[in-house]
Amino acid sequence: MALKLYIGNKNYSSWSMRPWVLLKQADIPFEESVVRFDSFEPGSEFKKTLQGVSPLGKVPVLVDDGFAVWDTLAIAEYLAEKFPEKTLWPSPPQSRARARSVCAELHSGFSALRSHCPMNIEASLPDTGRLIWRDQPGVRADMARLGGMWNELLSAQPERLPDGSAPFLFGAFGIADAFYAPICMRIKTYGLPLPADLAAYVERVARARGVRAWIEDALAEHDFLDFEEPYRLGR
Repeated sequence: MALKLYIGNKNYSSWSMRPWVLLKQADIPFEESVVRFDSFEPGSEFKKTLQGVSPLGKVPVLVDDGFAVWDTLAIAEYLAEKFPEKTLWPSPPQSRARARSVCAELHSGFSALRSHCPMNIEASLPDTGRLIWRDQPGVRADMARLGGMWNELLSAQPERLPDGSAPFLFGAFGIADAFYAPICMRIKTYGLPLPADLAAYVERVARARGVRAWIEDALAEHDFLDFEEPYRLGR
């Protein structure tokens, strides 16, 4: 039986984006099931659809022959073990440990950036981004940490592009890049400032085959959800 991944709206669901992009980029066959964000209240269609799939009633959920995995880190680990030939984590033990560390840091951190800049791929909100940057020191602190992390990881990679930059965080596109892809989308939507070399990394992530496919699907949704739109009242 093929893998099945339950996800939310591609325009908004940053958590869903991580495993979907990872599967797509690695050419791992899977079936997707989009569960529309109508509401997250008990009794909503969203919750009813996920009843019996995940005890948390959240997305993403990966189902493999009836076995459900419902946490993005757990999904990534499950895929890495099920498809070792895909080398989703970097091979050297220290690089693998560092990749796990930065994914775990994102899993529980960068709360100001994630809270004040919710993912919204279809939107272009640079004016909002400038206000957020001015008024939210937590966002500036998160971006400083992000920039320092990315710079350290990219500087350590031996593989180089013609312009001298490293392509992805651990060489080839892997779990860490998939995890940070939604952050890249936030940076693009809100026009958050980055040094040129790190802005180039954001663009490389956006052009990666799996990420590009997600973006194309997100733009095709045309499903405006007001409760996911803190900065726009409608169109």
